Amino acid sequence: MSLRSQPIAPVPPDTVRVARAAFPKGTPYLTLRDALGAIFQDHAFADLYSREGQPGLAPWQLALVTGEGVERLLDTLLRRCRELGLLKARGQQRTDAPHVFAAIRVLNRLELLGETLRATLNDLATAAPDWLQRIAPLAWYERYGKRIEDTRLPKAEGEREAYAQQVGTDGFALLDALAAPETVQALGERASVRTLRQLWSQHFERLPATPPPEGLSAGLVRVKPPRDLPRAAENLESPYDVEARYSQKRGAPWTGYTVHLSETCDPTEVHLITQVHTTPATVHEAQCTAPSQQALVDKDLAPATHFVDAAYVDAALLISSRQEHTIDLMDPTRPNVSWQAHVEGAYRLEQFTIAWEHAQVICPQGKRSSTWPPQVADNGSPKISVTFRCQDCGACAERARCTRAKTMPRHLYLHPREQYEALEAARTRFNSDVGQVLYKRRAGIEGTLSQGVRAFGLRRTRYRGVSKTHLQHVATAAAINLERLVAWFDARPCAQTRTSRFAALTPSDGFPL
Repeated sequence: MSLRSQPIAPVPPDTVRVARAAFPKGTPYLTLRDALGAIFQDHAFADLYSREGQPGLAPWQLALVTGEGVERLLDTLLRRCRELGLLKARGQQRTDAPHVFAAIRVLNRLELLGETLRATLNDLATAAPDWLQRIAPLAWYERYGKRIEDTRLPKAEGEREAYAQQVGTDGFALLDALAAPETVQALGERASVRTLRQLWSQHFERLPATPPPEGLSAGLVRVKPPRDLPRAAENLESPYDVEARYSQKRGAPWTGYTVHLSETCDPTEVHLITQVHTTPATVHEAQCTAPSQQALVDKDLAPATHFVDAAYVDAALLISSRQEHTIDLMDPTRPNVSWQAHVEGAYRLEQFTIAWEHAQVICPQGKRSSTWPPQVADNGSPKISVTFRCQDCGACAERARCTRAKTMPRHLYLHPREQYEALEAARTRFNSDVGQVLYKRRAGIEGTLSQGVRAFGLRRTRYRGVSKTHLQHVATAAAINLERLVAWFDARPCAQTRTSRFAALTPSDGFPL
């Protein structure tokens, strides 16, 4: 498939004259054309095509169909903005993320198991109808002939368990038939079959039985209890989108993805989205900070100051952002969740003196720690485990202010020195008057998320899978940028946060007691 390049010709003078006469106040399209010129040209996508073959789809269509070159939809626009002086590196940027619903129906466990088997049978009915008709029992046609959510599933606990076991038995029988020597190997490698095999390994266990009961090719089927199911990051939620994941944030659950948007936020410049990072819903924000920063560095658009919320930051990222990219990561840092930090008069970590050179910690009562072994946390990050002597803590008159353990001494966990000091410096700066004023620059990202959700359909993906969902998000980011550029060229100020008429009547001296 080759590219038949079709350069965009200049607008004829007569067309310009007619457009000016018809729209004396202008339109967004006229504004963009006058200010930016032709943004996308075929030659920018030429490397996606072969040099030989029949002429293929236009580049914009190819990007939508294949997902290749998708980043160019945004990067080409950003490059044009840089040429016009509308965008620069080493300024201020901010990042946040809304959750995105997958284009699937959320299924309960019974529906998921039955629908996955049904989806596999439908796929095999298309690929090998004669083979499937030979091996499928008559009961399967009644059990999986229509969508599972359209059937009346059992309600009693015992009946639901029996139904799940029957579905598991049928699924293993199908997998055994696909693994038989006389079956074409390609059938067992189809995507629907791989999904069935993965889901069955997550939800079922085959128990040996001698001899096997009638109707089972090998062994009994046991439905795994919920405690044995994989964690959310590995658990499939639908046979139709195997990359969508279930997650929950601040009590709001969703199944799908998360999109991390980074935008410029210099007070006197147009605010443009510079980077889009799409992940399954279970990927934590802190895992997206480094990839987002690296992508901005690769575009030569790295900020000098990067505003994020606490979820995007850990001690190691504070250091790596500064050392590797010269980026000042500005955040409120995660709060101390220990009970001592929330009880007045209790001994908080900040009240202990850390003697790094001697590998010791001195408590507020002047006692020194006895152990300082380095350890590795569950997430793989290094930490230091500090313990005091039992005889010191047991006889201390202030023990109730320090620990709630009945017999054990006070136990502290510390970051390595460089990380600890970086966290303390970040926390001190954020709590200062200057830090509070500076961090207000991050708040505007909420308006961007609202604009994307309300005006551009960012909340729900139109596609399935991370790649295609990311395509939608990049195209959406480019569209938001075009809308903002039009507003910038027309000198339209940013809208203020909406306030209801009643809320505007709030007395200036505050609420009455």
